[in-house]
Amino acid sequence: MNILLRKWTLSDKDSLKALCNAVDRQYLSDRLPSPYTDSDAEWWINMVTEAEGKTGLFRAVMVNGQVVGSISVERKEDVYRIDGELGYMLLTDHWSQGIMTQAVAQISRLAFELLDLQRISAHVFAPNIASAKVLEKNGYEQEATIRKGAIKNGKVYTVLRYGVVR
Repeated sequence: MNILLRKWTLSDKDSLKALCNAVDRQYLSDRLPSPYTDSDAEWWINMVTEAEGKTGLFRAVMVNGQVVGSISVERKEDVYRIDGELGYMLLTDHWSQGIMTQAVAQISRLAFELLDLQRISAHVFAPNIASAKVLEKNGYEQEATIRKGAIKNGKVYTVLRYGVVR
């Protein structure tokens, strides 16, 4: 399967809104509004358009011309600015098809090339084994186990920190 990563544009507003309202949020950050509105989509697309190539890379994950996910690497700040934080989400219907494994490979290469990073980090809730495998297939190594590191829907999770270096 051929996966295309492309920059978000305002014409993607409806696709982004549909994605964010349909995606399984079990292991996603709470900063993703729910429900996800037109104004949320407009704000986010404008923000990533401004930040693109400066403080991060933000891409729609495309399969057969359809938006099926989102992936980004955002540069950290201050003394941690040589590190980028990887984040991604994928519609459930597209899980276990190798899509995100390819997308992580592509965005990692791009981030090292375009953002002058020395490393990329990712955080995974411990029960999210599939996401950990995506990272491991791309050379990310588990660097830390953060016990009681996050809370989601009232449940406390252990968080696994992964990283890959240039």
